[in-house]
Amino acid sequence: MRDTRHRLPHLHLPQHPHLSAALAALAALLLALLTPATSAHAAPTGFRVENGRLLEASGNDFVMRGVNHAHTWYADRLDALDHIKAKGANTVRVVLSSGDRWTRNDTADVANVVAQCKRNRLICVLEVHDTTGYGEQSGAVTLSRAADYWIEVRDALVGQEDHVVVNIGNEPYGNTDHTRWTADTKAAIQRLRAAGFDHTLMVDAPNWGQDWAFTMRDNAASVFAADPDANTVFSIHMYGVFDTAAEVGDYLGRFVAAKLPVVVGEFGHDHSDGNPDEDAVLSVTRQLGIGYLGWSWSGNGGGVEYLDMVENFDPDRMTSWGRRLFDGPDGIAATSEEAAVYRSGPGDDTTAPTAPGAPVASAVTSSSVALSWGAATDAVGVTGYDVVRVAGGQETVVASAAGTTATVTGLAADTSYTFAVRARDAAGNRSARSATVTVTTAPGPAAGSCAVGYRVTGEWPGGFQAEVVVRNTGSAAVDGWTLRWTFPAGQRITSLWGGTATQSGAEVSVAAAPYTATLPPSGSVSLGFTGTRSAAGADPTAFSLNGAECSAA
Repeated sequence: MRDTRHRLPHLHLPQHPHLSAALAALAALLLALLTPATSAHAAPTGFRVENGRLLEASGNDFVMRGVNHAHTWYADRLDALDHIKAKGANTVRVVLSSGDRWTRNDTADVANVVAQCKRNRLICVLEVHDTTGYGEQSGAVTLSRAADYWIEVRDALVGQEDHVVVNIGNEPYGNTDHTRWTADTKAAIQRLRAAGFDHTLMVDAPNWGQDWAFTMRDNAASVFAADPDANTVFSIHMYGVFDTAAEVGDYLGRFVAAKLPVVVGEFGHDHSDGNPDEDAVLSVTRQLGIGYLGWSWSGNGGGVEYLDMVENFDPDRMTSWGRRLFDGPDGIAATSEEAAVYRSGPGDDTTAPTAPGAPVASAVTSSSVALSWGAATDAVGVTGYDVVRVAGGQETVVASAAGTTATVTGLAADTSYTFAVRARDAAGNRSARSATVTVTTAPGPAAGSCAVGYRVTGEWPGGFQAEVVVRNTGSAAVDGWTLRWTFPAGQRITSLWGGTATQSGAEVSVAAAPYTATLPPSGSVSLGFTGTRSAAGADPTAFSLNGAECSAA
């Protein structure tokens, strides 16, 4: 259903210099990307752009740290905003529909979304998704039609300029006629200004958002100058086109050098069009002070389910992508600051919650443990909890939860871990650390106590389907497992059932699904997946289960 958003047919990418060379040359780029002078404009009433930076009405520099939420397809899942906030985000980008391709989000619904963002102290970026891939995607609509929609729901947005950014249209051109993006974007901006929109506007790049032809990059200055309020932010989506640090740094660095505001409006850790360098996205945006919004909280389909940050909208079932984005280096938990609009005034909340109760461990397996703890209290209200691993005097966040339970996964077998919990309130205050609990995970299977069978069950040009059978050949049950192998010949998984797959280059890791997690002695489980490859390739021959090598079945 939404697997076509980032297709890049017949793509020919230019070569980029190394990141260090690109950063060294930024000063020279100013000459090529000078921003034309703009005419006098009205003073924005909320967010505003100054000197290439996004500022709040208070003058506070605001850096977006958040995620995308697919509201138009999951209108009954607005509780996701509570969970997104609880994990530390300061912004949420909300998918809406003009009614041209999906069910229309009317004025009342948009007003409710804004109210829920404000209740959760989140800045709300609202986008119309019906423009996705215009010119190439059947049914996609123009930026002019998106402007119509915003004007139709304007009553829900007037007066919310310090809480809402209007993202005019998602990925408004595919790879056909994408050079029309410049004129169409200018026209849409000017229509909204003429209709009385004083909000900061956000505009997505063409080429399915990835701007591989550099239409947005090379015309951003003129588009910015066409905004009579000089209050437009540019959004680049980083998937397979941005698979090296050099490409990420070069693209974002050019905007910063030209003093043009830019955010990474979508990105992921993997995609069918290539393997994005998510570590570079996170690192470079931190270095340059640029916002980012990961795709997406939950509910992905059509072969990109691996982009879910939590499983089935459950905040306690974070995926590896969710853990990387929220809790990894340069992630949301480490870099997000709540918007000043939620911290201003005489009622500032500077009082931290009380420490939660000591965690209690249960359901200990070789790779996971369930923890529960007593609730903390707060003068205003506790919004979430962070489970931390304590080792060598250092803390690492390993799970976050809106309630008082969480499951920590990805642990090594037969290993001792110490955990504690901290509470958070809506103002971002963190409690003192709870008392700790020490847990030793269960032993994994001994070497040689597993066997794996692998076979290709179907093939077609550029793709294939395979089955993997995992058998426990030992005398003890396996409760919770992770299977790993290495693909030859550039093969990639696009969809897997029976577990959750993570792939980095050729390395594949599959974590058990709840219904396949237990392997009794002599028991087996079957996994299936579809994948891509450029030609008929060899099958993987070496597999490990929870770190132990398996024999061939």
